Amino acid sequence: MIIPDQCPADFIKINENQVRFTAAGVLISSLLYLLTGYWWIILFLLVDFTFRAVNQGKISPLNLLSGLIVKIFPINYKPTDRAPKRFAAKIGVVLTFIALGLLWAGFSNLTFSLIIILVLFSALESVFAFCAGCLVYSLIKKISRQ
Repeated sequence: MIIPDQCPADFIKINENQVRFTAAGVLISSLLYLLTGYWWIILFLLVDFTFRAVNQGKISPLNLLSGLIVKIFPINYKPTDRAPKRFAAKIGVVLTFIALGLLWAGFSNLTFSLIIILVLFSALESVFAFCAGCLVYSLIKKISRQ
């Protein structure tokens, strides 16, 4: 279990339930790529992650869709800190940027592997509310101290 103070924090609260629906959108999009191989799905994810990573979630298509879902259905507001989710979005930017570059360079097997990592991270967040970004962040902190 990751200790909360090991995660980045900005003390701005967002809705954990909406974050989980956004992660479900990433999960579905990633699985669609794995099933179809359409490169533009990775590009879509790259753009969406970028919006959220630079704190422009209000124009992120997946964030907009998840916001609509929590408004339409009786889903409670569950506050969580925004910073770990932004850090996770930055990881998503890196993964999708590298995946797209590798795909365009002809390394589709490596692209497939990176998208599987994205599937795993988004599944953990959407199903179990486990922020893999916090785990990565704490590992980076531990390595950088050595």
